Amino acid sequence: MLLEARLQAASEPAHNAALGRRVLDALKRYDVDHVGFYWPLAGEFDARPAISIWLAANARREASLPVIKERGTPLEFHAWTPDTLMKIGHHKIAEPTSGQVVIPGLLLVPCVGFDANGYRLGYGGGYYDRTLAAWPGAHKPITVGIAYEACHTHALQCEAHDIPLDLIVTEAGFYPGPSR
Repeated sequence: MLLEARLQAASEPAHNAALGRRVLDALKRYDVDHVGFYWPLAGEFDARPAISIWLAANARREASLPVIKERGTPLEFHAWTPDTLMKIGHHKIAEPTSGQVVIPGLLLVPCVGFDANGYRLGYGGGYYDRTLAAWPGAHKPITVGIAYEACHTHALQCEAHDIPLDLIVTEAGFYPGPSR
């Protein structure tokens, strides 16, 4: 049901334009130089245009996409620009061929569904939870979920390993997660 709602919302150009503006607003709010994001699957918001605008505004900025080295392991983020050559990786998702590992200060995370407490529903592979649990260094990245308003649900059933997001962005606004 949420996947269908997301597909429908994603087919609306006005939703995508508004969500693109809000993603840029969130990036401005946090003022980071290294952002990890995701390659869009069917129904997911395509953040590449917004990230391209963000990159072009400041030469110090760096974007990265996840690479799955092995199923069931944490994600690794590799440098991406609009000109980066891509290859098809695990789960048939495009991955950058740059080979340059980046540690993002902020992660844009796709959501199938979400609640107002900052919890998200993904595809069930646990990649983002696993990645955040094993994050290198003392400082975890800021996590910003990207979703369509149609995918907002009252409360998701959470498990012990689920990690709430810091913020969720939709075409209609922002949902603050718990503060850190």
